[in-house]
Amino acid sequence: MTVYLGIDDTDMPDTPGTGRIARAIASQLFSLCDITGITRHQLYVHPDIPYTSHNSCAVIHCRNGDPEEIFSFAHELLLDQFVEGSDPGIAVADAATLGPSVVAFGMDAKHTILTQEKARSIARHSNILLEGLAGTEGGVIGALAGIGLAATGNDGRFVQRGRLRELHGTQDALTLISEGVDVILTDDGRSVTEGYIWFHKFPKPAFVGGKAVLFVRPVDGHYEEIFRD
Repeated sequence: MTVYLGIDDTDMPDTPGTGRIARAIASQLFSLCDITGITRHQLYVHPDIPYTSHNSCAVIHCRNGDPEEIFSFAHELLLDQFVEGSDPGIAVADAATLGPSVVAFGMDAKHTILTQEKARSIARHSNILLEGLAGTEGGVIGALAGIGLAATGNDGRFVQRGRLRELHGTQDALTLISEGVDVILTDDGRSVTEGYIWFHKFPKPAFVGGKAVLFVRPVDGHYEEIFRD
């Protein structure tokens, strides 16, 4: 069973971002579940939507955990890390309960201004644990959107999976596959199983078809990662 934990609006300028906070939470959830990855999902950037830098949310992918226990644990951690001026929200749900309305909400959040009222209504009717923790509580929108997008298996990119964050510079394809990448593909669909791949900072495979897919292009005898949002 997969449980998604979505968080948003957790930071302010010059404070740890939502992705870093998600990684901190994941590092302490090991007693409650197995962490299979953390994905970043890009939401709508619009002048009427308050955000810190890029308006993205983070989703922690948990396996074999109880949604209520995960929610309670993460809830306390987020309160401990609350930054004055932020508007954090948290959403937790078993993937099996995420129906079309939640997915549609997530897709709409990529190009439409949405409301807390709609987020709360969808969560209530879908038995999703959703709560705003402080400030305006605007983070409930991104938190719910995040788990809806993660449920599609076709949105965002992994910012943590296996040991990928520990890999830097250039690595061979077999190492990447053994450390968390499921598939390496060129942008025209060819599978890559050998050779060296350069990436910026660390590999960030896209979440496509429920898998961690690293897209690359050939450059001067090696491959380079294609950045996908």
